[in-house]
This record gives sequence, C-alpha cells and structure tokens, in this order.
Amino acid sequence: MSDEEERTVPDAEPGAAVSGAVPGNELTVPGPGLTVSGLQRRLAEFAAARDWQQYHTPKNLASALTVEAGELLEIFQWLTPEQAADVMSDERAAHRVRDEVADVLAYLFQLCTVLEVDPLRALAEKIERNESRFPVP
Repeated sequence: MSDEEERTVPDAEPGAAVSGAVPGNELTVPGPGLTVSGLQRRLAEFAAARDWQQYHTPKNLASALTVEAGELLEIFQWLTPEQAADVMSDERAAHRVRDEVADVLAYLFQLCTVLEVDPLRALAEKIERNESRFPVP
C-alpha cells in the first residue's frame, strides 16, 4: 500500500475493511485510521524521536514482549475462572487489561518491524497450517 493510499484510511468507518500491512490483506478497523502498518510507523516514530531504536534489538523486544505478557497474566493470576471471565465488567481491571494488551501488541509490532515480519500474513499462514494439522472431525 502506498503512503498516499494509506492516508485515505483515516476517513474509514469503524468496522470497515481496509488494506493491512500487505497489499491484498484485509484488516477490520476498530476505529478510524487504524492499520497495522500505520501503528507500526507510529511506534517507530515514537522510538526514533527518543533515540530508542538502538535498544530495539530482536532480543530486547522479545524480552520486553514476554515481560508485558507476564503483566497481563498477573491480572488473572489468582482469579477463579468465573472472576476471570467477568474481569472486563470492573472498569479498573478492564483498563489494566487494555493497557497490558496494548503493551504486548506494541512490542510484538515493533519486533515484527525489526525482523521484517508481516504479522497479518504470519497469522494467516499459521491458521492455514493449523487447519491442515487439526482438521474438523
């Protein structure tokens, strides 16, 4: 997708299908102007403005990703299955969950950028492999 095409995305309605990081891939947008490649670019610009790219090695990003995933897990650590299923009904807990999900996703997107992995394509290919490995009975 060219930069010019991507600039048209901010007018997209929530729930609209727009192109993702790879031409031909579709991504359902939860809000106006959100694309994987656009978010990856914002994360890269954020890091560059603070001169943090020097720390964004694959090892460091993978480590940070696991730390943030652990922080997400910590929210659920001592909850019963019923409490865990209801966690989003408590606004404070829901805010924590959203923040940790965002942190996990941010580090995953940054890792994908550094390693030049298209996350949507990687996921689609993995789903296809799993569909072959685990056919419906």
